[in-house]
Amino acid sequence: MLTKINYEVKGQLAKLLATEDLIIENRKVETAMFDVERRVLTLPMWEKASASVYDLLVGHEVGHALYTPADNWKKDHPDLPMSYVNILEDVRIEKLMKRKYAGIVKTFFNGYKELSSQDFFELEENDVEEMGLPDRLNLNAKIGNFVDVPFSDGENYFINKANKTETFQEVLDLSIELFDYMKEQIKDSMASNGGELDQDWKIGNDFSMGESVQGTPSQTTESDQELPFNEESENGQDQGEGTPDFGSDFNMEDMESASDPTGGEHGSLETITDKTLSDNLENLNNKDRPSSRDPEYCTIPELKLDNLHIKVDDIHRVLDDWYIEQQRRYDKEVQENTYKPARNVYQEADNEYRLFRRSAQKEVNYLVKEFECRKSADAYARATVSKTGVLDCTKLHSYKYNEDLFKKITTLPDGKNHGLIFVLDWSGSMSTVLMDTIKQLFNLVWFCKKVQIPFQVFAFTNEWNRYSKYDPNNIHIGHYSLPFEHHPTKDAQLIVENQFSMLEFLSSDVKKKDLEHHMMNIWRTASVMDSRGRWDNNYFYQPPHGLNLSGTPLNEALVSLNQLIPQFKKKTGVQKIQCITLTDGEAHPISYSKQFTDRDGQTYMGSRSTMHSSVFIRDNNGKTHSCGNNYHELTSALIQQLRGKFTDVNFIGIRVLNKSESSSFIRRYCDWDQDKVANLQNQWRKTKSVMIEDGGGYHAYFALSSSALNSDDSFEVKEDATKSQIKAAFKKSLSAKKMNKKVLGQFMEYIA
Repeated sequence: MLTKINYEVKGQLAKLLATEDLIIENRKVETAMFDVERRVLTLPMWEKASASVYDLLVGHEVGHALYTPADNWKKDHPDLPMSYVNILEDVRIEKLMKRKYAGIVKTFFNGYKELSSQDFFELEENDVEEMGLPDRLNLNAKIGNFVDVPFSDGENYFINKANKTETFQEVLDLSIELFDYMKEQIKDSMASNGGELDQDWKIGNDFSMGESVQGTPSQTTESDQELPFNEESENGQDQGEGTPDFGSDFNMEDMESASDPTGGEHGSLETITDKTLSDNLENLNNKDRPSSRDPEYCTIPELKLDNLHIKVDDIHRVLDDWYIEQQRRYDKEVQENTYKPARNVYQEADNEYRLFRRSAQKEVNYLVKEFECRKSADAYARATVSKTGVLDCTKLHSYKYNEDLFKKITTLPDGKNHGLIFVLDWSGSMSTVLMDTIKQLFNLVWFCKKVQIPFQVFAFTNEWNRYSKYDPNNIHIGHYSLPFEHHPTKDAQLIVENQFSMLEFLSSDVKKKDLEHHMMNIWRTASVMDSRGRWDNNYFYQPPHGLNLSGTPLNEALVSLNQLIPQFKKKTGVQKIQCITLTDGEAHPISYSKQFTDRDGQTYMGSRSTMHSSVFIRDNNGKTHSCGNNYHELTSALIQQLRGKFTDVNFIGIRVLNKSESSSFIRRYCDWDQDKVANLQNQWRKTKSVMIEDGGGYHAYFALSSSALNSDDSFEVKEDATKSQIKAAFKKSLSAKKMNKKVLGQFMEYIA
């Protein structure tokens, strides 16, 4: 019974053998291949192959990765058959692999033994003795332990020399020598047949799968084969009229016309064993599975950040202009309709912000305390104690029984400076929890300011680039516009739609006064998009059109972090970054570009969905991540790609859940581990929060209850409240505080 091949494991094995971070691709190809220039190892998806055969091919192709140069030898030797070089190079690289890895000898032995026993070279139908010398050299090198391959004394010259090759140049020289020898053999065969090619040569060299080939053994004598080749005829004269010239001006076209008078496609110098093996290896692919398709390896595009990264000053200039204009319109309406009270339409939202800021100080101080404590504990855990060489006078009295009389010094390692990047979900589904999420975000922003940690707050959206921002009077009016292009389209590259933007809401770069103003702007904007809306005396105020809630381009945001993280690191000089996403659900899918060919043979660029198990994301280091068949799997793959690229960044997810989502969320991101699921569900019932390590691709994935976030943790009761009402209110406030402290404490473990 065949064991299912773990392609990821085999790819890692190949990298280890090659001592190089090769690019590994698993595709529905006939056999393994290695591109020496691009450093791409293509491994076949053989669903019917055994582990022995698969390991054989991996080891063989790694040999090419290690030892075969990327030189274009065809340029200098255009007529030299590729198969000759391949056969002799295979001998060399397998010898070197066995020399480098003693354990691989058994791997090669078992793999070729299986191929031989299953007649992958079709030797039951074809006589080995009738094959040309290159094919017999190939068989001897690969399955010579299991099949008797005959050679003359003259042909043994090539076996011995092939086994002694150490460099690719030696292989190339021997291939030329073998080619010349084969041409002389053909000349001799044609001369003995009056200028016509001996049928034996057609048997050995004009073979294709599916044909019934018959013939008689070669009549070439042993004396004819003792020397590698003869430069001229026995009497020193040129061959007769019926024999073509195979001198220095030989080319394959001459060979086709002279050696294949039937007008066949293949010349008589063509080998058959390599093609036979490839054809039979192809049968290991499961072609009967209808849903099967060749894997696609998608790359991360290089984005034009100027088009999608909207700077903090630009955003708040739009907000300021918009709210000034709305206030002007409100004041005008008040003048025309005297029944309306004259008041600031944002007064209620602004007052709420000030109240929240005051009430949040206890929570912010708690964060600061936790951060400092954990940072100090970590530093002392890594501290080293060493002797100074200076006598400690307080210990001199104990010199008779104590040898440790020297002062000691404790060295604390330098702590890394931190930075935080926040990625906020600005989608329509966030409307029910947007204000509560903003509160959590603001707490963290104030924490960063207090401990002097650089930060950036981004919101991802599809709305900003849909609209022009200003009219001639510099007032944002929201006319629909054509979005900017984010990147050129390339085959097998992820597509970031042009409407996508990363809005830099807040930044540590601005002055304290400006930051306060910016936070109030964001508070105003979020408060009006609360699911309840905000009515003020029958007047409903709105945010600018480009700042309305949109879809959920979280995946596009993750793609953009490939460039935003280095940009932030370069600007701030931080060593350790925490990248935090705040969202309430899964992202919408993204596509990748795909080059197609129409019926007329014309190519065009289209697109395909990434939501397929055969689609992989490949980073710059060649590591691949499966996109899977579900929304969350694609997002996980993108986060894993970021983690592989930025090893000094912690990726943390904060997910707001309603009551009906908690169970499915826990099961999904615990990989359906029943024990783990049960423990986390119990924790959720108690605290309305959980933290899953390595969940969803994140280092840590926090889940918070939307109902708990909505609850007020202040202890307030009516004057005439009963004892039971007071008890319930007190319990409710403690529960909310308990949840916040637990989550914030776990959160600080990653920050510190």
